[in-house]
Amino acid sequence: MDTQVSAQFWDELYGRSQRVWSGNANPLLTREVPDLPPGRALDAGCGEGADSHWLAGRGWRVLAVDISAVALERAAAHTEPEVADRVTWQRRDLTEWVPERRAYDLVNSQFLHFPRALREPLFGRLADAVAPGGTLLLVGHHPSDLDTTVHRPDQPDLFFTPEELVAALDPDGWDVLVAQASPRAVTDHDGREVTIHDAVLRARRRG
Repeated sequence: MDTQVSAQFWDELYGRSQRVWSGNANPLLTREVPDLPPGRALDAGCGEGADSHWLAGRGWRVLAVDISAVALERAAAHTEPEVADRVTWQRRDLTEWVPERRAYDLVNSQFLHFPRALREPLFGRLADAVAPGGTLLLVGHHPSDLDTTVHRPDQPDLFFTPEELVAALDPDGWDVLVAQASPRAVTDHDGREVTIHDAVLRARRRG
């Protein structure tokens, strides 16, 4: 298995500090789904759990999965008591795990960057998990980021465009609501402001 998709890699990364990410839900999650009626959600690659916490706080029942036991323990420890019964934390290797088909009103995947040979079947399984009328939200770094001064692995195969994501969906089974390279400003390691782009797909499975 590629080192960067292994449990050991992610456990060691999360173990180096008390918190790796900001603790805030991903902005593209909060932008794209706030008006959806809460139901059953799958948060694939949940990390330290910020997206799962945000969803649970809005009434969703969340299955939060990640390969890192360290991340899941931290996520569970930071869950507010009033929403703890709405989130189930499970350790799963997303390169192999098959979620329940047609089971989730929302499938959320933020910044899962696997080589294409692993990513395409994984995203296919996540799409299969969306219930009729449900929403698929996939977000990742756009390949154009490699042409900026922000830190990105020099591995183009890890990145994807919204057009690639759309092409993988059956056009007879999905309504594509958002497919775009969404810009945002960040600061690079030298303190310069840089515009990067996130590949965003939001699609609804037809009932």
